[in-house]
Amino acid sequence: MPKFRLAHLGLVMAAIGFNAAAPLVGLSSVAHAADAIRAEVGKPLQEAQKLAQAGKNKEALAKLKEADAVGGKSDNEKYMIERTRVSAAMAAGDNDTAVKALETVLNSGRLSAAETPKFTQALASIYYRAKDYPKAITWIQRSLKDSNDGQMRQLLIQSYYQSGKYAEAAKELQAQGGRASEESLQMLANIQLKQNDKAGYVNTLEKLAASYPKTSYWADLLNRVVGKPGFSTSTLNLDVLRLKLALGLLAKPGEYMEMSQLSLQSGNPAEALKVVEQGYKKGALGTGADAGRHQRLKDLALKTQADNAKGQAAQEAELIKNKDADGLANMGFALVSEGKGDQGLKLIEQAIKFGSAKRPEEMKLHFGLAQFNAGKKAAALSTLKSVKGEHGEAELARYWTMYINHPM
Repeated sequence: MPKFRLAHLGLVMAAIGFNAAAPLVGLSSVAHAADAIRAEVGKPLQEAQKLAQAGKNKEALAKLKEADAVGGKSDNEKYMIERTRVSAAMAAGDNDTAVKALETVLNSGRLSAAETPKFTQALASIYYRAKDYPKAITWIQRSLKDSNDGQMRQLLIQSYYQSGKYAEAAKELQAQGGRASEESLQMLANIQLKQNDKAGYVNTLEKLAASYPKTSYWADLLNRVVGKPGFSTSTLNLDVLRLKLALGLLAKPGEYMEMSQLSLQSGNPAEALKVVEQGYKKGALGTGADAGRHQRLKDLALKTQADNAKGQAAQEAELIKNKDADGLANMGFALVSEGKGDQGLKLIEQAIKFGSAKRPEEMKLHFGLAQFNAGKKAAALSTLKSVKGEHGEAELARYWTMYINHPM
């Protein structure tokens, strides 16, 4: 479970003046303070306050018992005693005494509108720390009626979660406006896993990867999209590897080898060569028992690129003559990988216009990637936004958009 930055009880105490540096009960500052306080109550009360200010909270609690013993106390005298007891008990860590005093003060009707939410928050925080989540929820909800405090709402979510009320916690998390915190999204994802809400989990995971890009989020996301029913692994595996490479998720020698070989098969030796060189740079290739294989693959990519360059013009003319959309688009993508952006994009545009692509949405996806690789970010985002498809094209286009907007 993710760790939340929750409202700390000490912060709540400070907010309502629960500290030893300032008196909690000043006859000139507290509601209804004009009501008369008899000397037999006032004397031990003031002494208790002084003890609390000096950090002697247990002694202050003991002194308040003298005030408790006075008979016939007015409502205001009772209120002043309990308010002072709240301070001393909380500072002393006596939660049971603090809870009783807080409930008495809150139910007295003598707190001002500005003070009420702060005392309610203090009570809710104590119940939460005591793991009495039902009561914590009750008092948090009451505090939120008076003040929409962000920390209290976060504490409500935690209380729902800790008490097993996942649906309520998820509802609160999803209702958060603006950019949700990473902790909130982590908790929502955790709840969705518990509820076996696969679609909801992936949606939350996408938000995490987009707003808080980390390799762990991206790795989980890509593993799930590949495992999605209907995902075209046979045709989109290279595109998944392309995104993994961009994200720095390729690590094993076999992954670099696989991607390089798939790039060669797609007619893109320039990309294959870049992948191999990246593998060498990362230390994944060029070492161990398979170092010879790695070198042979690199040599093949170099030779294929040289051979393609020699016959490129003739092959291009043949593809255009036959209106071979797929072959022309592959050539265009390869040219972009070589650094010939404008020339390559022009061929892909022409291929799309032929309207004969076997997988038109996949071709649009590749066009968007080619535009991005050619340094045309705005155009790439526009193209990727238009990608549809039911076999993984739309998801990959969306993920590339996320990566472009929020790179690792």
